Amino acid sequence: MHLLIPAAGMGKRMGSDRNKLLISLLGKPLLAWTLMAAETARSITWIGIIGQPEDRSDLDAILGNISLSKPVQFIQGGTTRQESVYNGLQGLPDSAERVLIHDGARCLATPELFDRCTAILATCPGLIAAISVKDTIKVVDNTGIVIDTPDRANLWAAQTPQGFEVALLKACHDKGRALGWEVTDDAALFEKCNLPVTIVPGEETNLKITTPVDLAIAEFILRSRL
Repeated sequence: MHLLIPAAGMGKRMGSDRNKLLISLLGKPLLAWTLMAAETARSITWIGIIGQPEDRSDLDAILGNISLSKPVQFIQGGTTRQESVYNGLQGLPDSAERVLIHDGARCLATPELFDRCTAILATCPGLIAAISVKDTIKVVDNTGIVIDTPDRANLWAAQTPQGFEVALLKACHDKGRALGWEVTDDAALFEKCNLPVTIVPGEETNLKITTPVDLAIAEFILRSRL
């Protein structure tokens, strides 16, 4: 399985003026933890890191410190996540038939989750890791008034990895660029193209590191694993 890791964002909500994936967590950059999980996953055979040129030296330093056995390629990111993943797809080897896309900021994903998504992707054209919603969700209008309370039995919180047949996802990205679609994840492009997206049970601990509170929770989770 080929893996793309979008790692081109900034850490504004983290209060950082640099790429948040370079922030240290238990002595290692966030991205290092993501890469180590991918290294341990039996199904991952190739890794593409989608980043910005100004972070290249830091990314190279991370790779030098953790000594991955799997081939890793740097791919220049774009101005949005959508554009970065598009660039990543163009950087895949010609032999790639399926791809997992995993946010670098989800540094607590386990190797087992990568392998589970790989296995299920052999049976469907697209999938996302997700967890069922526990909270009651309210839909509000632009004045802050509640207008609906959807049944949470049908609600899932999307995570990554998200996995797709490469040819189909490339076609979806091409259509999205042509029509000016702006989406926050690749599954939304699949949905807009009327392609099925399968839910794979994710992990409660697979949180996305966005704020300093998330960083503290991630440290607690990692310490419990060591």
